Amino acid sequence: MKKQPASILVIDDNEDVLLSARMYLKQHFSEVETCHSPRKMHALLDHHDYELILLDMNYGKGESDGREGLYWLNHILSLDRNYIVVMMTAYGDVDLAVNALKMGATDFILKPWSNEKLLATITAGLKLRQTHQQLTRLEARHRSLQSDLERRFIPFKGTSPAMRSVYRTVEKVAPSDANVLILGENGTGKQVVAHEIHNLSPRVHSAFMHVDLGSLNENLFES
Repeated sequence: MKKQPASILVIDDNEDVLLSARMYLKQHFSEVETCHSPRKMHALLDHHDYELILLDMNYGKGESDGREGLYWLNHILSLDRNYIVVMMTAYGDVDLAVNALKMGATDFILKPWSNEKLLATITAGLKLRQTHQQLTRLEARHRSLQSDLERRFIPFKGTSPAMRSVYRTVEKVAPSDANVLILGENGTGKQVVAHEIHNLSPRVHSAFMHVDLGSLNENLFES
């Protein structure tokens, strides 16, 4: 069986749980590390980038309210909101699960777990992490592209009555989804006006794409 290249950290105060999780997960993932106390996880987090963390909800003997687990969940996410954290508990408390999810946990699993359920939960969490990473890269690429595009446009300026009329029209149409036809001689600033409409529209965070129809051949233009 080919192992998935992923690094997983399991935090639980029960040595039997740690051994069981490690033995099973090592069959499916390239790296699995265990830690018996969340207070000792800093040394691991400082030197390793884990794709997913399995975090127990209770650490004190006889405790079942999950407060300690929620505390450490909040602590982990304060270090990096992008951590994928799956909570574990031996108590089927729905409210506790909801609180953990509201605080930023990715998922919730009950102990003793089904191996199939554990594997499915971790696999889903890893796919979510990959999606987040792809989205972050795309957003960074978009910001770079948008910055390059905006450098090409001169500021939208003018105080004459004619320009003030243009401003009013731009402010009126920009929030709408209407198609806008901008007319004018070459060099009068049609593209600058189009860019200003974009900047004032709900699509301001999307890329502004300029297509020069004069550069298209006749067949492509017709299609």
